[in-house]
Amino acid sequence: MSRRRTPALVATTLLTLGLAACSTDAAPATWSPAAEPSTTATPAAEAPRGRAPEKAFAIGVRQLTLNRDGDRPLPVTLWYPARGESGGTAKRSAPAAGGRFPVVVFSHGLSARPADYAALLTRWAAAGFVVAAPTFPNTSRGAAQVNPLDVLNQPADVSYVLTEVLALDGRAGDPLRGRLATDRVAAAGHSAGGVTTIGLFTLGRDERLGSGVVLAGTALGVGSAFAGTAAPQLFVHGELDEVVDYSAGRAAYDRVPWPKAMLSLPRGDHGRALLADGASLRVVADTTVEFLRWSLYGDDTAKRRLPADAARGGLATLDNRL
Repeated sequence: MSRRRTPALVATTLLTLGLAACSTDAAPATWSPAAEPSTTATPAAEAPRGRAPEKAFAIGVRQLTLNRDGDRPLPVTLWYPARGESGGTAKRSAPAAGGRFPVVVFSHGLSARPADYAALLTRWAAAGFVVAAPTFPNTSRGAAQVNPLDVLNQPADVSYVLTEVLALDGRAGDPLRGRLATDRVAAAGHSAGGVTTIGLFTLGRDERLGSGVVLAGTALGVGSAFAGTAAPQLFVHGELDEVVDYSAGRAAYDRVPWPKAMLSLPRGDHGRALLADGASLRVVADTTVEFLRWSLYGDDTAKRRLPADAARGGLATLDNRL
C-alpha cells in the first residue's frame, strides 16, 4: 500500500470492494461470495524434511514481461539468490546461485508496486527463495484507471504468473533453468494483495501452493472457505491498522482449518510499521523467513526458532498453531 495514498481514500476503495463484491454484476460468477460451504481440514502435503540454506545469498533481480489472455499485462519482478558476496543491493541479471530454490509469488497492495516491498522481499531472496512479484494492471500505482474491484481477478493472474515462472526451470537458455524447486511454492501478499492471497486458498484454490503469508489482509470478496490440500498459513497484522481492521484479519485467520500462526503487532498500522520501520520490519522479516524455511524447505529447526524471532524486542505477539 503506497504511503502516498491517504488512509481515508484507501479505506474508501476497500469498502467499495466489499460492497461491490456483494453484487452479482460486479465480478465474474466464479467469484460471487455465495454461501460458503463448511470449512474442513484435509491432510497436509508437507514439504519433504530438509534443511534450508544457513548462509545468506547475494541477490539478483530481473524483469519478466507477461500478459494473461492478451489484455492483462503483468510485468513481473524476480528477486533470486545470486552468486557472490551477500549484503548490498540486488544486482540486475546477476548469475543465479547454485541449487534449487522454492518460489514465493507476492501480490502488492492497492496503488502500490513490487518495488515498494523490496526491503522485505530481498530478505526472502537472500534467505534462499525466488520471489516473483507481478504488477497488477488495474490496482497498481500508475495504472491508467485504478479499479479496486479488479482484485477479484488477481488470484487468476497469480496462478498464470506462477505457471510462467515455474516454466523457466525447464526453458533452455534461461538464467533460472534448473534453479527452481517447482514443487515447493507459496503465495504472499499485503492488503489488497492479502485479499488476493486468501483467494488463492479459497474460491480460486491453486493446489500447487504449499503455504501462504497474509500481511494486513482480509477475506473481503473472496470468502474464507479454505479448500483443498492443507497449506500452512502465517498472518501478520498491526492492531492499529487504520485501513483493514485487525478484527477483520483475525476473523479470516480464525477460519483457516490448517496449521497456522498469527503475528500481531500491538503498535502496528497498515503498512509503515510492517514494511518500513526498521525494528518491526526485522521482526516481520525474520518470522516470515522462518515460516517459509519450515513450510517450503521442510526445516523443522526453523519452525522451532520462529517463536523466538516473533518475540524479539517485545514488538509482537504470536498465536502459534503450526
